[in-house]
Amino acid sequence: PDDIKNNKSRNAYYLLPLLLGIAGFLWHFNRDTRNWWIVMLLFVMTGVAIVIYLNQYPNQPRERDYAYAASFYAFTIWIGMGVLALFDLLRRLAGEKTGALVAVALTIAAVPALMASENWDDHDRSGRYLARDVAFNYLNSCAPQAILFTNGDNDTFPLWYAQEVEGMRTDVRVCNLMLLNTDWYIDQMKMKAYTSEPLPVSLPKSLYYDGVNNQVAVYERVKEPATAREVIDFINSGSDVSKLTFYGEDIYYIPTRTVRIPVDAAAVIANGTVRPEDADKIVPYIDIKLKGSWIMKSQLMVLDMLAHNNWKRPVYFVTGYHDDALGLEEYFQLEGLAYRLVPVKSENKSWFDYGRIDNDILYENIMNRFAWGGSDDPDVYIDYYHKRTLTVVRARLNYARLASSLAASGDKEKATAVLERCMTLFPVSKLGYDIYFADLISAWFDSGNAEKASEIAGQLADYYFEHTEYLLDQRPGITSYAEQDIAQNLQVVSQVLQVCYDNGNVEQAEKLNEQLTALHARFLAQRR
Repeated sequence: PDDIKNNKSRNAYYLLPLLLGIAGFLWHFNRDTRNWWIVMLLFVMTGVAIVIYLNQYPNQPRERDYAYAASFYAFTIWIGMGVLALFDLLRRLAGEKTGALVAVALTIAAVPALMASENWDDHDRSGRYLARDVAFNYLNSCAPQAILFTNGDNDTFPLWYAQEVEGMRTDVRVCNLMLLNTDWYIDQMKMKAYTSEPLPVSLPKSLYYDGVNNQVAVYERVKEPATAREVIDFINSGSDVSKLTFYGEDIYYIPTRTVRIPVDAAAVIANGTVRPEDADKIVPYIDIKLKGSWIMKSQLMVLDMLAHNNWKRPVYFVTGYHDDALGLEEYFQLEGLAYRLVPVKSENKSWFDYGRIDNDILYENIMNRFAWGGSDDPDVYIDYYHKRTLTVVRARLNYARLASSLAASGDKEKATAVLERCMTLFPVSKLGYDIYFADLISAWFDSGNAEKASEIAGQLADYYFEHTEYLLDQRPGITSYAEQDIAQNLQVVSQVLQVCYDNGNVEQAEKLNEQLTALHARFLAQRR
């Protein structure tokens, strides 16, 4: 396919760096065996030995080539020796001076010049500010003095940079849920940072010190709900009643499976958590159902904050459907890249389509405030990992969800503007398709643009059919390696044809189904 054949990252070195390194490897061995062994030990111990020692599982979050960097350095010594090997050969044929000039010229042209010319277009990061801009977008999704719960390193580090280096939204307190299992980080959360006040943590350090309450038991002695404040006060009491003896050790426990967060309707309307027009939708309380026999320290701290925040500071989560979200996804409200906790219940459709939408806030953010780090600039190269970032943060999905929500409210003109903005910001010609395109096509239908939806559906199907056929045409070993990609391609087309069926575009759906069935049968036949 053209997008693979013409991809800027498709580079050809013709094995020249490798061959030069092998020449240097042999030349060095013949000239200085003792020092050859030193370089060889460096190469092996920082390369093959590290591979064996780390024993990394497959499908790492990112390439781990930096773990073997020292072995690359060792091999570059041999590449340098390769220049001497070439000089040694040429000086016998053309003399020492001519041999030196020719050897240097040939090796510069064959390796550094070739690699620079091949690599420049896909290694040039000029204008690519996606990591920074996504961090800005997360922070700008939040109301003033918000608490933003993030999940791990990749969520958090760009936000720290944005606040520490660029001074962006220092009123927002970024709280890393993974680090919230450590006492030193909880200590930091209890202090003022930048212009953000301390987080409402009531537990003293003696109850979250390293080794204390790393896990808190859930032992249902009370069938009725208990408020989050009552649960925290129960643990805070430190009394024998709040502990269980487990294998000879006293551990704290929560005596109910239903932890309740009371809601003061007047307060959440007054502080802007809920719009006045949604007053009749406010629930009197939110119940958290604890599952399993334990909760982690981080979950205990989240309960503590929710118990003592009293809806004063806005609370946001980067994502839901993880343990630290405590099953609160039904009370999430999408306002940008982050979800705000609000006392209004909504319907969860799937693991990626959950929470209600505030059309006005989300529209203002994604149409007027957010930036996407060169995603729409033809001169900026967006590589695989940056494309994956845009998928992980659900960039296209958020535009699709907003457009469908606006269309449902009767504002199809605004919905169309959102979709057109999405196609401009994340052009298919540059970023390809992703798993959220079925939602975009559905939104085009919702906004009254059936012809446009049908056109995009056809283009998407052609793209995935071509790529699937390309993968199925390869040798069995390669096709087997690509099974996950093939399955995902077929699944996306399946979702799109279902969207076409649901919106009355039966003729196109049946045509896609016929092609999909044939490809799926071929895929299954090759797997046998």
